[in-house]
Amino acid sequence: MMDTAISLRGVRKSLGGREVLRGISLEVYHGDVFGYLGPNGAGKTTTIRVLLGLLTADSGEILLLGEPASSGARMKLGFVLESDGLFDGLTAAENLSLFARLYGVRSPEVEKVLALVGLRGKERGRVGTFSRGMRQRLALARALLHDPEILVLDEPTAGLDPSGQMEVRELIRELATSGKTVFFSSHNLDEVERLCNRIALIHRGEIRLQGGVEELRAGGQGYAVELPTEPPSEMLTKLQHEERLGFKGVQGQRLIFEPGDDVGISELAQTLSELGLEIEAIYRRRASLEELYRQILAEGE
Repeated sequence: MMDTAISLRGVRKSLGGREVLRGISLEVYHGDVFGYLGPNGAGKTTTIRVLLGLLTADSGEILLLGEPASSGARMKLGFVLESDGLFDGLTAAENLSLFARLYGVRSPEVEKVLALVGLRGKERGRVGTFSRGMRQRLALARALLHDPEILVLDEPTAGLDPSGQMEVRELIRELATSGKTVFFSSHNLDEVERLCNRIALIHRGEIRLQGGVEELRAGGQGYAVELPTEPPSEMLTKLQHEERLGFKGVQGQRLIFEPGDDVGISELAQTLSELGLEIEAIYRRRASLEELYRQILAEGE
């Protein structure tokens, strides 16, 4: 059984008379890069604020590394929120030294964490002159001052230009490789698919999807059929009338099917041949996170 880094069980939270978190439960395992997906207003930031103790849950249980989420347990967390909270008039080193004192960190290794996030040589630079990407890396350095086991990041690449986004993504990869557990919220599906081994999708305050990225993409997504040429329109009409085949559409010379469990790959191939289609290849199809995301959101409409 995998060691659990973060566990939320039946967590509820109302704000302004509206229930924002509606009994959410999720598990983040040690060593995960865990993506927390959802549209704006779904409850991602509220979840993070409850996890960090900035908001108090109305009910439910939160465990960190197997312990109740007390102030002591939360010392094992490092976090970066949407607002970086840095002081523009101070240098990078002065910012880190100040926060180290506030956090009670003795002998902070300022140069070490700056090097870790790619800011070596910027110790004396005024933060007010830093780019958005540099500020985000400095905020990550601050989160690493006390060598936490878990990093919690709220939309870490939001507002960054493409270069800044790539820098932060690469840093997250490096931190995960070094043994940190990383939990981050995002609505950038491509980013999550690149970085994460596990995800959860929250929609309207409820967890609608959770699990390993590869497992979720591979499950129940039907078949793709490759043809030598694009199919004629009359053939597409025929396929639409074959309801058991679950015809979903055409992508150039590729047909997409999501049949029921009673239709296997051999029966699909035989039926298509009987309809007069010449098949070059047929294989199980893997869905993208975008398709899963759109499907879940459409179900909630």
